[in-house]
Amino acid sequence: MMFWQKAWRILALIIVFLLCWSMGFLLVFWLNGGAGTSSLANDYVRQGLALVIGGLLEFIVLLIYFKLKPKTHRLFFQNMTEVLQQIGKGDYKVQVDTDPKRIGPYEPVASSINQMAEDLGRLERMRQEFISNVSHEIQSPLTSISGFSRELLDNDTLDDKERKEILEIIELESKRISKLSRNLLRLTSLESEQYPFEPKRYRLDRQLRAVVLACEPQWVEKKLNMDIELASVTVFADEDTLNQVWINLLNNSIKFTPAGGTISISLQQRKRGSVVIFRDNGCGIGKADIPYVFDRFYKADKSRNREAGGSGLGLSIVKKIIDMHHGGITVNSSIGEGAVFTVTLPISS
Repeated sequence: MMFWQKAWRILALIIVFLLCWSMGFLLVFWLNGGAGTSSLANDYVRQGLALVIGGLLEFIVLLIYFKLKPKTHRLFFQNMTEVLQQIGKGDYKVQVDTDPKRIGPYEPVASSINQMAEDLGRLERMRQEFISNVSHEIQSPLTSISGFSRELLDNDTLDDKERKEILEIIELESKRISKLSRNLLRLTSLESEQYPFEPKRYRLDRQLRAVVLACEPQWVEKKLNMDIELASVTVFADEDTLNQVWINLLNNSIKFTPAGGTISISLQQRKRGSVVIFRDNGCGIGKADIPYVFDRFYKADKSRNREAGGSGLGLSIVKKIIDMHHGGITVNSSIGEGAVFTVTLPISS
């Protein structure tokens, strides 16, 4: 589009130049009384006069054109300056005029500025939401700790059993804050460009078995049945970060599977890569919640997450690590029918 605009402008200038030059020759011809015999010197003089007159006519035409033409450049830069000043003050809803008729060749620049404002606005909303969520998650256990601590200090009638119960609650809430802090640091670290990503070749099936054994106290306590079917698969990946993925997914299944339920973990090698599936028959996730389960602090069942001590960051960490490996993770679930998390690691990972 820009090429054709420039081409038409150049063509228009050439036409104006030729017309003015022709008019200059006609004017000199008319002033000399029409065609007639003349010397070669007079011909050169007439041609010179024609060029001068034609140039003057062209200058006058261009001057009139630029006088009548809207001040595209000045208006655009004035509008752009005002918009950038508003963006600098934190107003990301402002927009630069993008009408090509008014700003001419600056339309791509205007569109880029508008896109930048939209991106900054989205980041600001994410920042505010993040601060709000963190404040809420920290405030809740702090309020609980403060209340029960005051109860211990002010109530002299509590027996040893009651004191122990209160101290256990305080300890539990303290662990919630500690876990939230660790997860926030881990997520921030994963999102930084300096995070050490150290892939190596190792047996994925052995890693999954080790994770199941490490979490044995949790699933044995709830009398859960573990159905493990792992093919022998070797991957090239960051072992430490993937270990966190499997721990988070297994802990998630253990939390939301009722006592006596079943959790199955399978590993297969397919053409597209390695596929790990975590399946449980727990409470499940609503269809409306599935698109948001990997968002920070999102809790499909807020009351149940609070009971289980969840912060809403575990699946966000999982998604970030899988993205680092250029893999994918999907969720299939319905309320009351359990959940299926499918992780795909490409062969190149």
